[in-house]
Amino acid sequence: MDNYSQMLAFMWATEHGNFSAAARANGLTPSAISKLITRLEDRLQVRLFQRGTRTLTLTEEGSAYLVSARAVINAMAEADSLAEAFPDRVSGSLRIHTMTTFAKHQILPWLPDFLAAYPGLTVDVQVGPQYVDLFDQGLDVAIHSGGLPDSSRIARKIGESAWVTCASPEYLARRGTPAQPNDLLEHDCFNFGFHSAWNTWQFRDGEGGIITVPISPKAVFAQGDLLREMALSGAGIVKLAQFHIGEDIRQGRLIPLLTEFSLEGSEPIYLIYSNRKHLSPRIRVFRDFLEKRLKENPWA
Repeated sequence: MDNYSQMLAFMWATEHGNFSAAARANGLTPSAISKLITRLEDRLQVRLFQRGTRTLTLTEEGSAYLVSARAVINAMAEADSLAEAFPDRVSGSLRIHTMTTFAKHQILPWLPDFLAAYPGLTVDVQVGPQYVDLFDQGLDVAIHSGGLPDSSRIARKIGESAWVTCASPEYLARRGTPAQPNDLLEHDCFNFGFHSAWNTWQFRDGEGGIITVPISPKAVFAQGDLLREMALSGAGIVKLAQFHIGEDIRQGRLIPLLTEFSLEGSEPIYLIYSNRKHLSPRIRVFRDFLEKRLKENPWA
């Protein structure tokens, strides 16, 4: 086991470039990392690193050892991942951060089945409208849409969702249906209450260009579900994500508007996790459950 710890310390130091960064990333002290690698070098009777003031450089022997060490670490991780085949062995707490509407409409419907399948697992679902990197605070998985900041995190695309301008049949019967984008200026519209690209109402202008309609919302809300409730009540027009209101559209509770002017393309939705080469079983089973659910129940 000590040999394996030495090998892990060597891999961490190689990945992070120095003992201090490797120690911080793995909950150890720099001296502990240094001692493990020194023991490894003594055991192998070779020097694996040229130690600089701030960085480490692999020696020729270190580069050769890296190939073998990586194969061993990969094999160990693959063996550990077999825990997925035994639901009672997938345990611990899974911390998730996502949009409130995604949690309500795309996770909660199947979450009871997921928890029943993995009785040793507990789930902590945190919500917020925009992506915040909380992985250093123990977050396991984030699910968010749109553009993401550059980082070392892994973003796995799990779907796409268009934004849909819509209203209820009752509102349209009372106020009429807008025929072109600028007609929205004469209607009651509602928007998000925070700064976001979601608040920009853009359409094609019929000549290949893009126009932005400067709507003046009658009210703004911090959550998409409140906008949805306003639309369902017949109060006015909203713009919401397809994953959020797909079922309302299928059931005729909301009617898409200005579809001939809609911009082409959809907003990507990502499953984000920390930059780890091998996922823990709890993250992997959640990912697989989610992707299976989305495949069986597409929101479009």
